Amino acid sequence: MINNTVSFLLLRLGIGVSLFGHGLVRLPKLPGFSKWMTGQFAKSMLPEALVLPFSYALPIAEFAIGLLLLLGLFTRFALAAGAVTMLLLLLGTTLIEDWGAIPSQLIHLLLLAVLLSYLPLNTYAVDKAMRRK
Repeated sequence: MINNTVSFLLLRLGIGVSLFGHGLVRLPKLPGFSKWMTGQFAKSMLPEALVLPFSYALPIAEFAIGLLLLLGLFTRFALAAGAVTMLLLLLGTTLIEDWGAIPSQLIHLLLLAVLLSYLPLNTYAVDKAMRRK
């Protein structure tokens, strides 16, 4: 069983690092990231009124979800929020026909869903420590 819990931990940390890193590098340059993203969607069917707030919220969500996953805190919520984020990114990616980005987003979604389905293996986590007290 210890191999399963260590495997869960490694996958959780891997996804956590990826999301945390995405958010971390984008937060200091949030206006520039937002401008880039709205530019990417300028010719899509999504109105800027939807893209603009999402472009500001995405790095914050990535950072927060990644941090929660790294800590193993509110893990069920973080995994579900990460999956919803990936679904939104997949929708946007298809609308701008950026087919090259889809495999990465699908891999993230797959790993988040797998982790969610094996959540009882989340033993090396703040969640587990909080339940003991």
